[in-house]
Amino acid sequence: MGHLRILFICIGNTCRSPMAEGILKHLVLKNNLDWFVDSAALRSWNVGRKPEGRCLKVLEDHGIKLKHYGRMITKEDFEKFDYILGMDETNLNELQLMADMAGKNCRAKVGLLGTYLDNYEMEIIKDPYFSKGMSAFCDTFDQIYASCLKLIEKHRYDNVEHADDDPNVGGEIKKEQEEGAKALECV
Repeated sequence: MGHLRILFICIGNTCRSPMAEGILKHLVLKNNLDWFVDSAALRSWNVGRKPEGRCLKVLEDHGIKLKHYGRMITKEDFEKFDYILGMDETNLNELQLMADMAGKNCRAKVGLLGTYLDNYEMEIIKDPYFSKGMSAFCDTFDQIYASCLKLIEKHRYDNVEHADDDPNVGGEIKKEQEEGAKALECV
């Protein structure tokens, strides 16, 4: 069985998408799945930067360590990933345009992470960046965590094959997840 490749997207890759990456990597490890998980931005503002401090804090409060530096989405991501999931309608609209531009080389299914909850009111994952304090980040964490649980429930047994399967892709995530597991043992 091949490993599923999932990419989370938000506008700046500093709050929601890295939070989703950290949560799903944690759940993938916990569920012993062989998935590749990453996140990226639609804009270049935070390329090379760590996620927002409050994002890292809420993850750490839940025993999740995240090692990530912001990057932008690329054309190749549409060829490499099985799912590219945005956080809001603006993300989705841009992702759909980019998928159309990728044309026949686009293998990724584009959607919203929040749709896994089957609750129309929860489909949009709001950006907590401009909020004061931790409350909005905690709410965002809860919404993303619940969405990721449903995502695993839906795709746990998906059998995907990649013509370009590189053993290092799975190995890369495995190594990172094992390091994360060791870090979790210390928490």
